[in-house]
Amino acid sequence: MSAGPALETANGFLNPPTDAETLTLFEPATPTTIEINEYIISHPLAVKLRAQQGVSESRPHLKIPPAMRPHNLTGGTLLGEGKIEVPPLTFQDRDVQLPTLVQFSYLGPALCGHPGIVHGGLLATMLDEGLARACFPALPNKVGVTASLKIDYRVPCPANSYVVLKAQTTKVEGRKAWVKGWIELLGETDAEGTKLVEAEALFIEPRNAAGMARVYSSQ
Repeated sequence: MSAGPALETANGFLNPPTDAETLTLFEPATPTTIEINEYIISHPLAVKLRAQQGVSESRPHLKIPPAMRPHNLTGGTLLGEGKIEVPPLTFQDRDVQLPTLVQFSYLGPALCGHPGIVHGGLLATMLDEGLARACFPALPNKVGVTASLKIDYRVPCPANSYVVLKAQTTKVEGRKAWVKGWIELLGETDAEGTKLVEAEALFIEPRNAAGMARVYSSQ
């Protein structure tokens, strides 16, 4: 019996849910999460991206096996009431030479540094992960680690905000990929919002990448 959870986790890494399946795995259970989730999935920018050919829609954090989520920072620790209230909704254009990504999130009041202002370290974590996920499809084995991350903070991010992360792979050379992106406030329309923080990063695929577990499958 003790081997059950380990086998379930291993199977989850080997056979993760598809992008479409991740969209059915989250069921908001409170009035707050129902409202937040509905706002995100029906937002004009989400509707616009959903209609674009070649763009996939998913909730990639739900590809992490359930038994592993409590041990994952963004897939478990930072998700929940008052924090990242619903699993981020992601749109990605993978099947191009320089992949892109757009990700919607809601940031609650339990993520603050100063009262009422989301901690800059949380925004850095989101950028590190989001820019990485943007470029993974362009790497030989679809996985990489952060080699450098440069961040410029522009405007404080208020708590209880809808935000959108946008990332663009700018160059790929073998096992190296360069990415730029930012997080902006999500307005009422599909127009660009106020930029909160911008970043540039370099990701490198490890030499042993072929044998690494895929926490966030890009397929």
